[in-house]
Order: sequence, then structure tokens, then C-alpha cells
Amino acid sequence: MLLTIDVGNTNTVLGVFDGKVMTRSWRVKTDPRNTADELWLQYSALVASFDISGLSICSTVPATLRELRTMIAWYFPKTRVTIVEPGIKTGVPLLVDNPKEIGADRIVNTLAAHTMYPHGPAIVVDFGTSTNLDVVSPKGEFLGGALAPGIEISVDALAARAAQLRKVELIRPRSVIGKNTVEALQSGTIFGFAGQVDGLVHRITAELADTYEGEPTVIATGGLAPLVLGISETIQHHEPDLTLIGLRLIHEKNA
Repeated sequence: MLLTIDVGNTNTVLGVFDGKVMTRSWRVKTDPRNTADELWLQYSALVASFDISGLSICSTVPATLRELRTMIAWYFPKTRVTIVEPGIKTGVPLLVDNPKEIGADRIVNTLAAHTMYPHGPAIVVDFGTSTNLDVVSPKGEFLGGALAPGIEISVDALAARAAQLRKVELIRPRSVIGKNTVEALQSGTIFGFAGQVDGLVHRITAELADTYEGEPTVIATGGLAPLVLGISETIQHHEPDLTLIGLRLIHEKNA
């Protein structure tokens, strides 16, 4: 079985694949201070009932990636490992000014989106620590995208800087016009971020129309995506395991 690990700035998502089918997944917090031994204790407890024969990893946290390399050397010395980094075959051309700047998760998402929705361009909206909109050509090329502050860090920043405002539960309020401070914050956050995504998608779609035929497929992923599902007017599909699927595909390409 293949263990896929997506290390993000806030959370780490793990998934176990039996062939092309994901049988189990977990979401744990990312702590850059964790040592290789601590990572092993955490991960081994989760996958104890599975026979892991391969690992596929991407990370946006250098400190955690360093400890993962040590963990692999100690505890998975005979396991085939794929780490998404320069030199790994992804099949994703990076049509940007500086390919080295592109996070591994964005490349992985591009491959998965094009594989799952190969007809025409696509836009991947990844709701994580930041909100990433990644644009994919009909050929599976990474064209670039837009990055915005994520939902949670925006709420944290507002609570920290405004004396009379506080963190609130991120749920859809009963109306856009909030009748109290909590509802007003929820409205501004949930409807505001949905509107932000819709606005960016419309602008990206207009630019793509100059080069490509057909409307892009808009795919949401990331831990905070459920907050805007049904509110955003442009999101068409929800693929919560998009990055893990991409890690499986890259592992297969490098077999």
C-alpha cells in the first residue's frame, strides 16, 4: 500500500492507497518543531494496520521535510519513496517566470486536476493557510495563478488587531446582513471569501478566453473548502483528496 503525505503550513494530510483506491485518510496539525522520532511515532500509530510498501510526499515546510528525510532513512530504509522536488518527474510543465518558486502542492494539484478533468482548462481553488487559485491549461501545464490570505489567518489577524472584535465559529450565518457582531463577522468572512474567489475566477476565465476555448472547470480542495461550498457561484467540483491523488500519480510516474 502507498502512504501519501501532504505537509502544509497548518495541517498535514495523510492517505493510504490500495492501488488507485484511497482506503483511509487523516488530518493532523503540522508542527515544524517535531523531530523525526516524533513524526514516526505519530504516523506509525495511524498506519499500524496497513502494510506500507511506498511513500509519496510533498511539503511546504522545509523543517518538517528535513525531519521526514531522517525518519525515512531510519524507519523506511527499504521502502520506495517519492518526494516532490526538483528532479522528480511530474509531467507538469511550469509556464512561469521562476519554476523554483512554485510550491510542490500546487504542482501536485495541477497534475491531479488535469488527470481528473482533462477536457479544457481548469482552475484549482485550494483553501488552506493561504487561498491558492492555480490555473491549468488543457495540456496540463501550470500557467500560474493567484494567492490570497487564507480564511483562518484573516480571522486571526482581525481579532488580533481590532479590540472589540473576536474570533468566531466559521459557519454560514442566517443572512448576509448580520444582526449582531458574531453574525456580521461570519457574513463578512464566509460570503466575503466566496465573493473573492468568484471575482478572481471570473477574471481568470476572461484572460483564458483569449487563448483557450471553453469555460474552465473550477475545482475546490483544501481543509476549509466546505465553508464556501454552496455559497460560491463558480466552484463546480469538490475534491477534498486532490493533493493525495496527485501524490499517488507522481509516485506511479516515478516507479
